[in-house]
Order: sequence, then structure tokens, then C-alpha cells
Amino acid sequence: MATNPYLDIDQKMLGDIHTSREMMDNLEILCDDFGSRFGGTEGERLAARFFRDKFKAYGLANIKMEPYLYAAWTRGETTLQITHPVQRDIPCIALPYCPSATVETELVSVGDGAPDDFKNAGRLKGKLVMATSKTPPDVGRFIHRSEKYGRSALAGAAGFIFMNHYDGLGPATGSIADNREAILPGISVSKESGTYLERLLRRKGSVRLKLKTRNRTRQRTSWNIVGELPGNTVPDEWVLIGCHYDGHDISQGAHDPISGLAAIMDAARVLSAYAQDRIDCGIRFVAFGTEEIGLIGAKEYVKAHADELDQIRLMLNMDSAGGGGRKGIVMHHWPELDAFFAKARTQLHDDLPYGNKLSAFSDHFPFFEAGVPTAGMGDAEATFSGRGFGHTAFDTLDKLHLSNLRAAASVASRTLLR
Repeated sequence: MATNPYLDIDQKMLGDIHTSREMMDNLEILCDDFGSRFGGTEGERLAARFFRDKFKAYGLANIKMEPYLYAAWTRGETTLQITHPVQRDIPCIALPYCPSATVETELVSVGDGAPDDFKNAGRLKGKLVMATSKTPPDVGRFIHRSEKYGRSALAGAAGFIFMNHYDGLGPATGSIADNREAILPGISVSKESGTYLERLLRRKGSVRLKLKTRNRTRQRTSWNIVGELPGNTVPDEWVLIGCHYDGHDISQGAHDPISGLAAIMDAARVLSAYAQDRIDCGIRFVAFGTEEIGLIGAKEYVKAHADELDQIRLMLNMDSAGGGGRKGIVMHHWPELDAFFAKARTQLHDDLPYGNKLSAFSDHFPFFEAGVPTAGMGDAEATFSGRGFGHTAFDTLDKLHLSNLRAAASVASRTLLR
């Protein structure tokens, strides 16, 4: 059996994490008091200062709020009406960066939106194109909302309708552009409304819709909040752990993303309390802004710290890490670190699934593009089937369990120490 050179610190950190309610206390403030923390809201500003103050209280050094400019989007009124063959209002929401527009045209459904479903561009040109949020079967990979939107735009669609494929969760939100106003309007409807439109289309042969949406995009300031535990022997090298703090404006964003940041904060708290004199290289903790509208905070961090990126040993992304599921390491195709994690697994004596996958849709990706080794917390052995209540109005604090938060903070703190 492998010896654990950090057993004394592990025991102190785990004992503290598993007897403390600090993470849930923090989440009640972040979700119930600050709301969605969506870019441009008062809750975003309050949350940024909350992280700054907590990092200080937990004993981190060199705490900074690093500002950057970005295109902030504000939701206005959006309506969708069937004008033929019946007259009826359909509940809907605009997707972030949806421009103001009025469109009246026919509906075309492309089902789950596999790439082949967009090949006949002639039938999509000038139409409102509807695709579900489900990844099509037999494609062999995840297909993001932005790809379905982009293929609709390339086909000359007049607008895009994103249909949630989960029962009873209403419309699902998500950005349709990155840090700029989108080129054509995009909205979301519930599964129930979308399947009604599909039935009407099948029964009547054609459906005509009128979409009217009014939104605003303007320049504003957001912040990345950074705190550090300096290294004792290699002070100019870092392990970076981060998660974004902005949710979507229709939701508390309790699971996605802020559960992960709550775990990061608790890892910072216990590492500072019990491990400062045993840290080799430094650990940098980052709360990223405005991820949900284009990974903007992470991109700005990479740009601002370009001359330091070769000093980062690993960037660990904790987006949504405090929700359900096994707490392992999903490495983004860096086999050079496989041996390190194999050794760490023998020391942790915990269920730590490990494997390699890669997604382009969270804050690790700008670091990955810049050549930094990156990973996320999760289960590489699990199959992703969709967001569930994520990106809906039902991503609320009651969905989180303290046991999952503790598991995430435990794995994060022990992995960072090693």
C-alpha cells in the first residue's frame, strides 16, 4: 500500500470540510441575496466584492479585482405568435446577445439538429429554424446550442428557436454569440410549446410565426477576482484553480456554476489554514466573470497574463463541480500528467475517476488553446446526456446537497496540495 506523505494535513482538511457548513452559508448569500450574478447586474458587482472579501478572510495573498470591458446584454420584451393556421401566443425567452428584431415567416423544424439536418439550405433560408437541445443520436459527439444556431445562420435562416427537450423545465437559455450582438435573433421555448409547434406543422403542413424581440447590448465592466497561496520552494510556478461566478439572468445558477466556486473557496480556506508551509509551488484561485456569454473573463485573464502562462503547471476548472456525480479529474489530453494522478489516487483512498475528454465550452478552453495543461472536475467515465435543469429557471439552491459540495472541496484541496 502506498504511503501518504500528506496524511496529517489530509486529516485536518477533511475533518474541517466535513464538519463545516461554510459552503452552504456562502451559497445562500450568493444565490438568495445576489441572484443570478449575470453580467451587468448589481448581483454581479456584489458577488465580485464578496469573493474579494472572502479570499482576504481565508488568508489568501495578493488579492486583486482585475477589471475588463465587455459587451453586456440586457433582456427586453420578447413575444412569439402563431399567425397561421391558428392564432396563439407561445411563451418564449430571448437568448443572450439576441438582437432587437421583428420577424414574420414560416417555421421549419430540424429535430435534434444533426449536421446533416442543415444540408438542404434552401428549405431553411428566410425561415424560423427550430432545433431541440438534445444531442442527436448516432453523431458520436456532443452538439452545442451555438453550433445549431451557427448552422441555421449559415443556411440563411431569419431566426432560431431553441426547444428544451426536458419535460416541465420551461425554456432553456444560453448565449448565441461571444462578446457581441448576434447576427440573427434566437429564442427558446419549452418542450411542451415546441412539440405543439411540431404537431401543428405535421398536421397542417405549414406554420407561420411572428417573432418580436427588444434587447440591448452595451459596453460595461466586469472583473476576475484573484487570490494566492504563495509557494515555498518554487514561488514563480503555479497551479491555478478557477470557476466562473456569473449565472444566467433567468436563474440563480446554483449548480451551474456557483457550486464549483463554493468548493474552490472552501479549498482555499482549508489549504490556507493547514497547508501553507507544505506548499511547493503557488496556488492561484480565480473567480472568472462573464463565462456564460463567451468565456470572456477567462479569455481576458489569458490575455492579461500571457507572459505568465508557461509558469502554470495545471489549470483546474471547477465549473458546476459541487453538483451530483463522482468527483474525479477529467484531464484534457495531457498524458504527461497521467502518472501524477495515478500516484495521487493511491494516496487519497477515495473514488477518484480519472480519464481524458475535452469540451470547448467552459473557462479552461482559453488556457488549453494557449498551451496550458488543463483539467476539470467530474467523471470521465460518465456519458453526458444534457443539462437537465441547468440553464433554466429551476437551477436553484434547493438542488444542491452539502455532501456533494464537501466531496468536491475535499478532492480539490487534496489534489491541489499534491
